Amino acid sequence: MRASTYPLIDAGEAAAFVLEHTPVLSVERLALAECAGRALAEDLVADAPLPAFPSSAVDGFAVRAADAGRTLRVVGESAAGRPFDGAIPPGAAARILTGGALPDGADCVVMVEDVQLAEDQVTVPPSLRPGANYHKVGDDVRAGDRILTAGTQLGAAEIGIAAATGLAQLPVRRRPRVALMSTGDELVEVGKRLGRGQIPDSNRWALLAALREAGAEVHVLGIAPDEPEPLRRLVVDALEDADALVTSGGVSVGTHDLVKPLLESLGTVHIGRVKLKPGKPFTFATIGIHAPLPDPLPWGERERKVAFGLPGFPVSSLVTFEVFVRPALRKMQGFAQVQRPTLPVRLAYEAKPTADRTEYQRVTLRREGRELVAETTGSQSSSRLMSLAGAHALVRVPAGEQGLKAGSIVEAMILGLP
Repeated sequence: MRASTYPLIDAGEAAAFVLEHTPVLSVERLALAECAGRALAEDLVADAPLPAFPSSAVDGFAVRAADAGRTLRVVGESAAGRPFDGAIPPGAAARILTGGALPDGADCVVMVEDVQLAEDQVTVPPSLRPGANYHKVGDDVRAGDRILTAGTQLGAAEIGIAAATGLAQLPVRRRPRVALMSTGDELVEVGKRLGRGQIPDSNRWALLAALREAGAEVHVLGIAPDEPEPLRRLVVDALEDADALVTSGGVSVGTHDLVKPLLESLGTVHIGRVKLKPGKPFTFATIGIHAPLPDPLPWGERERKVAFGLPGFPVSSLVTFEVFVRPALRKMQGFAQVQRPTLPVRLAYEAKPTADRTEYQRVTLRREGRELVAETTGSQSSSRLMSLAGAHALVRVPAGEQGLKAGSIVEAMILGLP
């Protein structure tokens, strides 16, 4: 063992630093079918109004309000995609279906259930109002309106708006390409027979799921050897195409913990320890810039790449992912909202603090009336993955001597609602 030379950094300061030093990725134009879940890269401004023509909101008859109370001659029909050809003269009406274009000359639509129909004549009620029962030009969107802002996550409604305004492609930020690697000679592929002192490589699969949920395209490197040169070759080759490196394990202070020395040789390690429980050994580095190397990196100085060294304990790995990595990946993709949502919850237990580190405790949530009540998931050991399985939220407990009493209202980072 050796003493760490990295200062302990406040968890909040570390999270802000990571975001500040994470680049936003380039823009690509994609067909609408490929845009779901992506972040819009530019504001969208409407070139034309929506709707582009006045259209009926109901099935009925297009008439002139001045003909209220009269029996009118039915002179034709306007259906969606098949408009009435011509203008409605005084004393006449045109049958109109929902979505049909309002004929010239008509200034209102009367619903079919409000009229009396006899062959080719229709009697309309005595009270008609100009503008009734049809959508005016630009009711939804006017030409020049900003319809979507950069950073918006594109879902069904947003893609529908883009399609309605005639956009077949959208500018979006590309997804980050992430190289994912586990370190440790004690690790064995899941499903293989374990020898004495060996454990399955569970972190890789947990992090793979977390990375994909965060929008990353993942290149799985597998289990890296605990030897400096093979580890270096693996990482340098992987970063030829990747924007980010995520490692699990190898960031503590043991003589076989090689990730920090490797990152120091490839770039700048900005964060080596954080005041966080679980997750003290979290590491953040930038690669490919300010790196005086005897053997230049193959990708040169073209762009900044980032590296996240996550602790080996399963819960530490996933909690540091939520606090540091997931927001950074969302920033890379250009999302305006990079953090998980938070909600006020009432603690049903006493949350004991750690003297010198912020702690994120795992909780389940239940509803009591209008409140969300948080229950601990049990032992908060950093090796106990069951404390995170099924958890709905993370509760931040500040460092110090005084914890959070049962009944306290606190903000919780929501992972998923019950």
